[in-house]
Amino acid sequence: MSEQTTPHILVVDDDRDMLETCRKMLSFGSYQVDTSDRPEEALEVYRRHCHDLVILDLKMPGMDGLQLMKCFHEIKKDQLVVMITAYASVENALQAVRSGAFDFVRKPFKMDDLLLVVERALRFKALQDENQKLQRKLSESFRAKEIVGRSRALKEALVKLHKVCEVDVPVLIYGESGTGKELFARAIHENSLRKEKPFLAIECAALPETLLESELFGYERGAFTGAVQSKAGLFEIASGGTVLLDEIGEMSPNLQAKLLRSLQEGCVRRLGGNQERPVDVRILAATHRDIEAMIQEKQFREDLYFRINVVRISVPPLREREGDVPLLANHFFDLFSPKVSKNVEGVSAAVLLILEEYDWPGNVRELRNVIERACTLTESTQILPQDLPAHILSAVEEKKSASGGDFQRAKHSLIEDFERSYLSKMLSRTGGNVTEAARFSGMSRPAFHRLMSKYKITSSDFKED
Repeated sequence: MSEQTTPHILVVDDDRDMLETCRKMLSFGSYQVDTSDRPEEALEVYRRHCHDLVILDLKMPGMDGLQLMKCFHEIKKDQLVVMITAYASVENALQAVRSGAFDFVRKPFKMDDLLLVVERALRFKALQDENQKLQRKLSESFRAKEIVGRSRALKEALVKLHKVCEVDVPVLIYGESGTGKELFARAIHENSLRKEKPFLAIECAALPETLLESELFGYERGAFTGAVQSKAGLFEIASGGTVLLDEIGEMSPNLQAKLLRSLQEGCVRRLGGNQERPVDVRILAATHRDIEAMIQEKQFREDLYFRINVVRISVPPLREREGDVPLLANHFFDLFSPKVSKNVEGVSAAVLLILEEYDWPGNVRELRNVIERACTLTESTQILPQDLPAHILSAVEEKKSASGGDFQRAKHSLIEDFERSYLSKMLSRTGGNVTEAARFSGMSRPAFHRLMSKYKITSSDFKED
């Protein structure tokens, strides 16, 4: 949102009575409002002010809402637009959403209907603006491009990350699986004095003890069957740089003792060798385990814990990162959509609302996979609710039923109204011909039919007598 305290909205409609109604409604909602009944004049007003949101009537003489929205987007690519449309032209409004509008409101509407959509649009814009501001601030001081978000929980972790970058001490990174612990480790390395040297990561849980030992410390020729030549370990290869010991809590007690000795002495001894080789590496460790509890149970060495835990950073789970899910979803969409040979233009507002309600037990990794899957499998020009895995939809539905909150009901009611209206209008337009309705909507016939089944809509209800 712009720097001003009061959000600034531009409303464009050729019906002056409608303009006045919108002005009164939005002013009642404590918004600053500009109005115009002529598209050309609206463009001039827009150029003079920084509007947080534009509300357009879809049908206007001369230049319609779609054409005017294109003009606004040519001036400001990410301008948020909400369309106002008569009930009879909902299919055009849906096309507007696919063309870049955030949402639409049907005429006639109640004040609460308009204010709810405006509130959602401005909240979405505030998230985008704050994330961009945070990313600019972070980029001025250190590089962390892959860490996307603006939540308070993430900011607290990033503040600590920033502090440890240029202080050459071991760091222990805590976090549930899938939270992005390796991204934090890479950010520490890339902003440290060692950034020109190697960054090497090893997954301690993925290798048996003997293989992990040889990977870390290296081995001499003949050290074991198959060792036909000597090989340097990660500590030697990364000398001068950084080594991440991912899931260090899975390391065996025997190997913990060898690691501790190497860290204390600043040298390594290859398997099968006698020579001590000096190494200079910064150790970063990551785990999802409760190391303190493991120490009590004699599963982890206390002295090693103190050696690696000079500074501790906790990476928050996604369920605690309020407001970050839409930003991450759009980030992953931008990452994966160019890789699929489809004309997929974005993630629908309905999907973003659903994703915000899900608890994400698999954290950021799970969200990344969901968006990649949706980009691959979608049969529409937008990622729609039916493109999400069934377990997410059912989990959100259960949560919605359990919560019973008015706000939750309102959000999910909007999603369902959107989809039900979408189907009804397509089928009405084609006289109940499902194949034609699917073609008009940009969806495949099976995808369209699945939505019909969901809402118990039959084509016979729309066939002409």
